Amino acid sequence: MSILTYNGSAIIAMMGKNCFAIASDRRLGIQQQTLATDFQRIFKIHDKLYIGLSGLASDVQTLHERFVFRHKLYKLREERDMKPSTFANLVSSMLYEKRFGPYFAEPVIAGLNSDGSPFICTMDLLGAKQFSSDFVVSGTASESLYGACESMYRPDLEPEDLFEVISQALLSSVDRDCLSGWGGIVHIVSENEVITRTLKGRMD
Repeated sequence: MSILTYNGSAIIAMMGKNCFAIASDRRLGIQQQTLATDFQRIFKIHDKLYIGLSGLASDVQTLHERFVFRHKLYKLREERDMKPSTFANLVSSMLYEKRFGPYFAEPVIAGLNSDGSPFICTMDLLGAKQFSSDFVVSGTASESLYGACESMYRPDLEPEDLFEVISQALLSSVDRDCLSGWGGIVHIVSENEVITRTLKGRMD
């Protein structure tokens, strides 16, 4: 058993037309035993930048605190928010510097560039980046997430359509993975607003 599957998780980030969506399940478990149904895996760095962390729950919380701390230092020094690509480089270097005793978490980064175009990227626990122009997934439900996203995704979706697609992909995928599920949470971020919605899924 991989330590990355110990707590279970499912995270998707998806591009739309001048917007993006990032979603995750809410289950926290120890293998097949469910401990909580409101666990947070998606974190706001600033208004137009979010990070999702799949993997070991304790490392998820530690990394979130470190990323927020580093972004605040950057903002104090530069007097501006970090660009998504800059933040991806920061996350990658922070993971790689711990490569001999790594954090067991795989990040998904989603943000809006200054011109309003969406940016999404994922990486492994050593910080090797993978960019995409449509969607990225992470977690124990990755295989079924890929299949659902491949069949449902369309380019240049409006925010409401994007919400529908990412929600259906998440809910249908976690039903096929016993380590993730118990509903989900979706953030849709556009130039002018952030919409956060909670999904109800199968409770078993």
